[in-house]
Amino acid sequence: MLVELQKVAVRLADRTVLQDVNMRAGAGDYVALIGPNGAGKTTLLRSILGLQKIAAGSILFTSQNGKQSTRPHAAKIGYVPQRHDFAWDFPISVSETVMTGLYAQLGFLRRATQAHYKKVYAALQQAEITDLADRPVAELSGGQRQRVLVARALVSDPELLLLDEPFTGLDMPTSDGLQTLFGELAKTGKTVIMTTHELIGAKNSCSHLCLLRGTVYAMDTPAALANNARAWQETFEIAREHQLLAALGVK
Repeated sequence: MLVELQKVAVRLADRTVLQDVNMRAGAGDYVALIGPNGAGKTTLLRSILGLQKIAAGSILFTSQNGKQSTRPHAAKIGYVPQRHDFAWDFPISVSETVMTGLYAQLGFLRRATQAHYKKVYAALQQAEITDLADRPVAELSGGQRQRVLVARALVSDPELLLLDEPFTGLDMPTSDGLQTLFGELAKTGKTVIMTTHELIGAKNSCSHLCLLRGTVYAMDTPAALANNARAWQETFEIAREHQLLAALGVK
């Protein structure tokens, strides 16, 4: 899926959070939204999802079959929220949790069919958690819970996958495993956009980095942005000699 944002602005109460945001991501792209706290990263994801009304500009979705729409609900979008936004103490199994990703198709009165269960199993396979299918979600580790949320987002076979801080609170091996999983999903033709503070991992794994602080200061490949110190300085409001730039290999 191709998603295009043109001159998008978002206001929350009396404050402008995003202004003149231009961004473009297509099939196979793995994009990291990078910026300091309060930069508007989660707000941008919510705007793409249609959960946050935009004050100006446009967001256009073009599906793999060429159909275009400005309505998020008409697009095939999967969303992985931050882990703390899910009720993990609810008495429900992993497979039942993943099935909730099909509620839009099932409705409240229809029973799940064999076809729906096949979709759940396929999503569990993609997220590499088939062995956890019958486990209560309350018993899972942080990394396992993150994979459950990914499987729930994948069960509807989205063309666009949005991830909000998927690595927060996870150890390095778990984060690395998820980075690999998201990269593999992009290789299958999905468009993957995530917010993250894991800058080194994003630089090494993502196809594109989008530097955001209220607006997009730059969006390009990690290699290209390694030669754009000014964009990093403006995004994070840091000096040219800051250790962050040295750690990222920015010249």
